[in-house]
Amino acid sequence: MARTSLQCRECKKEYPSTFKYICDECFGPLDVKYDFPTITKDTFTNRENTYWRYFELLPIEDKKNIVSIDAGFTPLTKAENLGKALGLNNLYIKNDSVNPTYSFKDRPAGVAISKAKEFGLTAVGCASTGNLASATAAHAAKGGFACHVFAPSNIEMPKIAQALSYGANYIAVDGTYDDANRIAAQIGDSKGIGIVNINMRSHYVEGSKTLGYEVAEQLDWQVPDQLIVPVGSGAMLNAICKGFEELQTVNLLDDVSNMHMIAAQPHGCAPVVDAFKKNSKEVIPVESPDTVAKSLAIGDPGDGRYVLKRLAQYNGFAEECNNQEILDAIILLAKTEGIFTEPAGGVSISVLQKMVEQGKIDKNDKVVCYVTGNGLKATESIMSILKKPETMKAEISEIAAVVG
Repeated sequence: MARTSLQCRECKKEYPSTFKYICDECFGPLDVKYDFPTITKDTFTNRENTYWRYFELLPIEDKKNIVSIDAGFTPLTKAENLGKALGLNNLYIKNDSVNPTYSFKDRPAGVAISKAKEFGLTAVGCASTGNLASATAAHAAKGGFACHVFAPSNIEMPKIAQALSYGANYIAVDGTYDDANRIAAQIGDSKGIGIVNINMRSHYVEGSKTLGYEVAEQLDWQVPDQLIVPVGSGAMLNAICKGFEELQTVNLLDDVSNMHMIAAQPHGCAPVVDAFKKNSKEVIPVESPDTVAKSLAIGDPGDGRYVLKRLAQYNGFAEECNNQEILDAIILLAKTEGIFTEPAGGVSISVLQKMVEQGKIDKNDKVVCYVTGNGLKATESIMSILKKPETMKAEISEIAAVVG
């Protein structure tokens, strides 16, 4: 008997777990619903240090269908230096920049492609702002799938190089992410391709909830007071909330209702922040995103209104930051904690700073800030605020003069 089914997020109609993502009745999104077994903290003892350690809480029926590149169980770093700079005593960085393809996208991509294998599909793909392209292509290579990536033509070259290296058919769309997403959806449905973040989305988002599982386990099954999450589509923030709620359901956590969710977006593509500050339930799309944080440049966030619901549910906030603040935050994190993040991570750190300045985070709160991608993916934008080293002659006297 299957451990999982699908349930409409809106009307609650249930379906068997199949290659399906939209409700027939109300066209709402479908979420995975579980029949959880008995789980204790000891269940995960001596398990592999990847997110697949939580197999019983993930939507794959048979372990033989797992497609793994050993992602997950990334460091939760006690950020004492950055905490001191910001006046926080219990600041932690969840550092997903060290995943195999250098972003958190290895989590949802891995779950979706494992489910594609379980469904018997032969081709997968994604619409991407860059990081998901690499994660999907890498897992497709591991699993033996044909892979088709649809992405805006202006994303960072290191991300394009990654996806191409894994063997993806890379379609650079002359347009925005939303244009690429629309094309991917139509082609995926017409050709029977598993587009991980569209027609595989119900299972895809389940990978991101492991960012909640891991933080809880790494904090010895404690619930953080504050969580700062970068928001593009909004799926990750919603999934992290789902992860904490499921841990409460299986009695691994106490009441999670007192945690605070903080949505972080870049100026130039902050439709969720705009809606939050207007106290609106409607997220108005940004037609032409303009931000250095290209991985968050999703003008029409698919889960935007659900993020607003989560912020209301968990007494949260939403804030934005501009390009200069993002780049400054990248350098601050690097210089204090030795963690080099891409602009999306800079958005998290910058919004963390603003929350402290606005008095929304107490100095003794247990704070988790999610850093979701590696700085090596966006060196051009980061170098724009750094001084390029001068080339010096290979002479001791000349070089010694500049060494303190």
